[in-house]
Amino acid sequence: MQGLAFVDLETTGGSITKDRITEIGIILVDETGVHEWSRLVHPQMRIPLFIEQMTGISNAMLENAPNFEQVAQEVNALLHGKLFIAHNARFDYGFLKNEFKRFGMVFKPQVLCTVKLSRALYPQHHRHNLDSLIERHQLTVKERHRALGDAQLIYQFWQQLNQQFANDVIEQTIKKLVQRSSLPSQLDPNLIHDLPDGPGVYLFYGENDLPLYIGKSVNIRQRVLSHFAADHRQTKEMSLSQQTKRIDWIETAGELGALLTEAKLIKQMTPVHNQRLRRKNALCAWQLEQKQDQLVPRLAWADDLDFGSQANLYGLYSNKRDAEKALRSIAEQHQLCLGVLGLDKIGSGKPCFAHQLKRCRGACVGKESGLQHAMRLQTAMSKLKLNSWPYPGAIAIRETNDFHIIDHWCYLGTAQSDDEVHALLEQGRPAFDRDTYLTLIKALRKADVVQLSLNFPH
Repeated sequence: MQGLAFVDLETTGGSITKDRITEIGIILVDETGVHEWSRLVHPQMRIPLFIEQMTGISNAMLENAPNFEQVAQEVNALLHGKLFIAHNARFDYGFLKNEFKRFGMVFKPQVLCTVKLSRALYPQHHRHNLDSLIERHQLTVKERHRALGDAQLIYQFWQQLNQQFANDVIEQTIKKLVQRSSLPSQLDPNLIHDLPDGPGVYLFYGENDLPLYIGKSVNIRQRVLSHFAADHRQTKEMSLSQQTKRIDWIETAGELGALLTEAKLIKQMTPVHNQRLRRKNALCAWQLEQKQDQLVPRLAWADDLDFGSQANLYGLYSNKRDAEKALRSIAEQHQLCLGVLGLDKIGSGKPCFAHQLKRCRGACVGKESGLQHAMRLQTAMSKLKLNSWPYPGAIAIRETNDFHIIDHWCYLGTAQSDDEVHALLEQGRPAFDRDTYLTLIKALRKADVVQLSLNFPH
């Protein structure tokens, strides 16, 4: 038979990429019998006080302990070819995989999670953490929150399973769990079969009704599973997988619907793990104004102008600092005058600092006419020019049976009937959104557009 390794770790914390292992406990079961092995491991960092209090492992205890590199070969030899069994195995496996990876070693055992095994064999129970198993199965506790002590509890649970269930039932259950694509232990394993293979948006929820993360994909099932496949490599993914208690999704007709819905929901619900799209800073852009014989950039804010209709706007920035940084870069590339642009304060008729360095053609001191500087500025800014809305009113973009209703670069929603279209139009336009604008700029190049001033098709 295949050998079994019941494994438990103690660590300095819950981050797989930042925290380190402090203790390893292994119980090996094979044709030669049952063997126990444990080692304290120096984590090469200090243990937080609350971890010391929980495990009883102090920094002083680890002063003379070997680091993981010194025990890596021995641990690898013990686990090689064994079925790796742990409670919430994603955690223990992830830590060991990352530790081995630091030294160029590949660790790819078959993994069995006893949380999932308990859930599969005892579906009538709602709780499957180790403390619940101790109480329910009257397991004998020797050293709770110590690696070997917890590994012994897992082995005791295994022994009880073999007394309560027929061998073929256990074998078939293990076969399904080991071969199944991995999900965090707190999620319903049948979710894998429910996730759609088509496009849409998915939402990860924790303990309440506010999502932790919102994502989109042309294949929801594949993308959701990829989050959990990567959780041992990235702290963000590990944190997300541990916090996620349920997953919902919204199917869309295609990729455009998924992109628009994702951006809309993230702005509305501001999930904590969506840092890029959830930014809610007021948008600004440069507007070129005529001032005497010069063309001068003025910062315009989306709250003050209709960004969807305004023609004379350049760039989209989240704040004044980013806008000025971008304009300064353009000025340096094109030898424009920072004084004329308002980025540097200079006295009347005085040269700007850039001119002294020969990086300005002299508009500040009359060496270049205002008209010439204005033309060069307009040419330099042309690539940043925002597209004004090219239609007289709202449009629908057809995507199979869905119609995405858009008005002046704003996504109103998706409809499938005249009544739904009219309802969306009556709601009015939301605030101009940078991500939606960029999505639509690309989409309109090949979109099937229906102008809603015409008859909407049935």
